[in-house]
Amino acid sequence: MVVSDPTRPKPVVLIIDDEPGVRESLRILLQEVYEVIEAEVGSKGIEVLHSRRVDVVLLDVCMPGPPGPTFLPQILALDDAVAVIIITAVKDVRTAVEAIKGGAYDYVTKPFDVDEMLALVGQAASQRVLEREVRYLRAELDRAHGFDALVGRHPSMVRLYELISQVAQTPATVLIGAESGTGKELVARAIHRQSPRRDQPFVAVNLAAIPDTLVESELFGHEKGAFTGAHSRKLGKFELAHGGTIFLDEVGTMRVDLQAKLLRVLQEREIERLGGARPLPVDVRVIAATNVDLRQAVRARTFREDLFYRLNVVPLTIPPLRARKDDIPGLVEHFLRKYSREFKKDVRGISRGALPALMAYDWPGNVRELENIIERSVALATRPVVRLDDLPVDLAIHEVGQRAGDMGNDPLPLREARDRFEQAYFLRALERENWNQSRAARSLGVHRNTLIARMTAWGIRRVDEIKDLPEAAGERS
Repeated sequence: MVVSDPTRPKPVVLIIDDEPGVRESLRILLQEVYEVIEAEVGSKGIEVLHSRRVDVVLLDVCMPGPPGPTFLPQILALDDAVAVIIITAVKDVRTAVEAIKGGAYDYVTKPFDVDEMLALVGQAASQRVLEREVRYLRAELDRAHGFDALVGRHPSMVRLYELISQVAQTPATVLIGAESGTGKELVARAIHRQSPRRDQPFVAVNLAAIPDTLVESELFGHEKGAFTGAHSRKLGKFELAHGGTIFLDEVGTMRVDLQAKLLRVLQEREIERLGGARPLPVDVRVIAATNVDLRQAVRARTFREDLFYRLNVVPLTIPPLRARKDDIPGLVEHFLRKYSREFKKDVRGISRGALPALMAYDWPGNVRELENIIERSVALATRPVVRLDDLPVDLAIHEVGQRAGDMGNDPLPLREARDRFEQAYFLRALERENWNQSRAARSLGVHRNTLIARMTAWGIRRVDEIKDLPEAAGERS
């Protein structure tokens, strides 16, 4: 049973029933503990679910127009975690049982027993509260272990977490190899947070973003008058990171002459400012990262072999997003929570039409690209659920033109590109018709069997077979 707590928002109950007397009775019964919203027909209830979070839906079977259970797939498509309780007459119990098979939480018969109704709504609401608390505690546990910003349960990510925990306790130099956008700095920060240096500075330097003429000054500092424009002494990043960790991103872009100076720092644990007269000792843990093959760079004589071995003491590899697509739903949920909180918007899930499109895409920009798309979708969202039409581009079509981006791949073959376009086109039609296959087939101008055959070939299941993302709005505090 849910107990009213003035420090927490009340669970929300939506009553969908055409009888004003029934709605009023339920409202009086529930309003002390719950926030109660009413809708006289199913379509009005769907409008409510589009606009805000609901924990429990009380759905009458017999109403003007379509029967209540016909709205069940739409309700669960908007929020798979909502508890739908069917209200039915005794003669319609079979309909209620079928609704439970379709995803309803339970049913009650009219005239309902007050205590039974209170107990049933309380159980359903408590389950929702418990689910939110479990997710919150899991997030807190991850934060306590330094993995709060790293999201993923793919075996390759679990192995990465284990390696981070092991290497963090040592002073060993780490070289992170990964494609752009995979989260190299997040891994470096996780190592720092779990290390004995966690209370000391963490200094990140993107070497590729600094002009060649300024890299030495940025890393090692300079004395007043060391060069034209050096009007005062400047401390370099190594001095600023003293006692802590320095993260050197895109280390493969360094000039060869500066590589020699970095090698000296790693060997002697001391630096020399530009224009300085004596070396200065530094106590810094070095973590470097690269998105190029440094072994190949060594063979091409653009990277010093001795520096490579100094950096590559403990190599870590971050898998690209296309190699761990099972993590996409969790990443989407994470970014939805992050940006709905940041933008103060009630966006708490992604539709069943949009998620397969995200899963089918190869993500050449990796997690950064996914985050950018979710950020934009939340910023422009007008509904609590991100739909396929809300995505900034048709991802399947986008992939045809962009797949060659980071990895240097050839464009997709015509047949595969056409198949991806067709898949996205069919998905949009299905979502537009709330996954009614007959109506979607008519809008596409194809036979329903053709649509079903295409869905089977693409591995797209019926809407009620696809698990939606957990509701995230309730996790905000």
